[in-house]
Amino acid sequence: MDETQSLRTPLMSLADLIAPAASPRETPEAPALVSLRGVDKVFANGVTALAGVELDVREGEFVSLLGPSGCGKSTILRLLSGLTSPTRGAIAWRGRRPELGFVFQEPTLTPWSTVFANVWLPLRLAGVSRAQAAPRVEEALERVGLSGFANAFPRELSGGMKMRVSIARALVTRPAVLLMDEPFAALDEITRTKLNDDLVALKCGLGATVVFVTHSVYESVYLSTRIVVMAARPGRAVAEIAVDAPLPRNEEFRLSAAYAEKCRQTSLALCAAMDLPPPGARARSGEAST
Repeated sequence: MDETQSLRTPLMSLADLIAPAASPRETPEAPALVSLRGVDKVFANGVTALAGVELDVREGEFVSLLGPSGCGKSTILRLLSGLTSPTRGAIAWRGRRPELGFVFQEPTLTPWSTVFANVWLPLRLAGVSRAQAAPRVEEALERVGLSGFANAFPRELSGGMKMRVSIARALVTRPAVLLMDEPFAALDEITRTKLNDDLVALKCGLGATVVFVTHSVYESVYLSTRIVVMAARPGRAVAEIAVDAPLPRNEEFRLSAAYAEKCRQTSLALCAAMDLPPPGARARSGEAST
């Protein structure tokens, strides 16, 4: 079966499309690297960020968390990283929690430090000397295409280059799991598209597991092996969409009917999560009112 056939699905009702994914016990897939079971997160001010979240992430996956603002996507990353704890429920890693890398929404670079020093920071905090860290810093910079910029300062870099430094800083510890919180949201479309291509290639080169937060349907379909669609108030996972096209991907996939169809399915799922009518229905409603 070719790629287009494997991704094409028959037309189905919105209810069928948005049906919650089967639980891990019903799915004959690889064991989860980490599982969230019945996870709630209530902040000190009483806001319920997450309620009853059930989520598995398997080794080697690229999982995107897609949903509106306030649905708890970033909170899930913080829970996975150990930066915060669930109010109720459990987060279970298979064995010990592996080395994690975290890429935030902003590059968060220290402006007085060189690119090398910014990337070295996690190793420096772990007691690794500059000389000992140098090969790993150079490797991380090479992976993100910044080999010649070790002595540059953040003020000398473009927005996309600053984000590459942030990714290199996350990679320097050689993490098994990379957590990425909308790292490309503030970038222009051309830069974002290029970094999406680079991230897919990087993921394939590292073999790492990636959990990626985004608001973009198109970005989630291009990058992911699986998309988890979330709803807000309270935050919860309401649908899962598998993207079966093999990694790495390129412009040919972006222009394919399979990509367009998967974007359509994902857009429908997101509309349902936000209690919005499907895009076509909104257009027809507008025509009827004129």
